[in-house]
Amino acid sequence: MPQYQLHIAAADATRAEVIADAVEAAFEEAGPVSWYETDGGWAVDGFFFADGAEEIAATARAALAGMAEAAALTVEPVPEDVDWVAKSLEGLKPVVAGRFVVHGAHDRDHIPKDLIGLQIEANQAFGTGHHPTTWGCLTALTDLLAASRFDSVFDLGTGSGVLAIGIALATGRPVLASDIDPLAVEIALENAEINGAAPLVTAVTATGFDHPAIAGRKFDLVVANILADPLKMLAPDFRAHAQPGTAVVLSGILRTQADDVQAAFEAQGFAGERHLVKDEWSTLVLRYAG
Repeated sequence: MPQYQLHIAAADATRAEVIADAVEAAFEEAGPVSWYETDGGWAVDGFFFADGAEEIAATARAALAGMAEAAALTVEPVPEDVDWVAKSLEGLKPVVAGRFVVHGAHDRDHIPKDLIGLQIEANQAFGTGHHPTTWGCLTALTDLLAASRFDSVFDLGTGSGVLAIGIALATGRPVLASDIDPLAVEIALENAEINGAAPLVTAVTATGFDHPAIAGRKFDLVVANILADPLKMLAPDFRAHAQPGTAVVLSGILRTQADDVQAAFEAQGFAGERHLVKDEWSTLVLRYAG
């Protein structure tokens, strides 16, 4: 059965992510679906086996019903001698965030020496660096790690492990990470190995702070790139695991949700220090007064 490449142009990163999610959900046996920045905007690429191009185009149009992007999607046959994994990654440019640069294996030899390279492949757990929330967290962490020493760090909802790995490589100190999804934990540990951070990164499967490795511990830095509602719900748990001076970096928050999230944490004794915005997404930095 021949293979085809689906290509869809998008106006921005948020739109590209929505399109990629819709495409993945529409195909029962999805090949790699990636969304990435181009010279003129953003794009989504997918690779699928089918009897013909129109079969893929029809499924994609149905998935994108009501979206303007559906009218301009293209489907082209992939030559048999093409490495589709490499092709799906070639458009993903390295993303610079503070002193970090998130990249794929295809750019490993092109990372500036003054930046910390984080090799995170597309189509894994959340956190390739192309989403504004990952950028916001890494940018915020750059300044926090330059200003203070953190000896007890927790990355809640680690996804691909990109934040935990970045902190470990920047500080040379251990980082505890967790995720509700066992597959994400597995991927985070694999990424830690790939990036030479395996001795420093411990990852466990946990819902919120509910795990023996987390229970009873006080952290001086907690990062959580998840969603606004879980963050608000977990605010008392953040306080329970904080000590005077603990810094928290929160993202996965739409700009319109930022005030509500900050209010939930201020009610627990945290004070806002910084609010980063990129596209429609916010990243908050707060400090626990005790």
